[in-house]
Amino acid sequence: MRGDVLALALVVGAFTWVFRTVPLRTALHAVRPGSVLGRFLGATGAAAIAALFVAEILPYLRRAGGGEALPLIAGVAAVLTIYGWRRSVVQATLAGAVSFGLGSWVIGV
Repeated sequence: MRGDVLALALVVGAFTWVFRTVPLRTALHAVRPGSVLGRFLGATGAAAIAALFVAEILPYLRRAGGGEALPLIAGVAAVLTIYGWRRSVVQATLAGAVSFGLGSWVIGV
């Protein structure tokens, strides 16, 4: 393994550990919503979701294939539709996963 890859894995692992440990070790009842820590903890979830979305969508953007984007379009549409209708992250996530799976099955991926 190359040294730079190992260093990157260690840095990412350390920050992942910090992101998961700080909220668990912090007395959250004492955190004020407008404080630096409060804003940090409030933004962590949205940042994680955005990072996962970008990581998932980049391969589709790099390929210019028309039919290969069907699972992505179906999954994103399902998430947005169900979340807008039910305001439930759980139901929207499940609908997106099912729609992505069905879209993949339809195009034979």
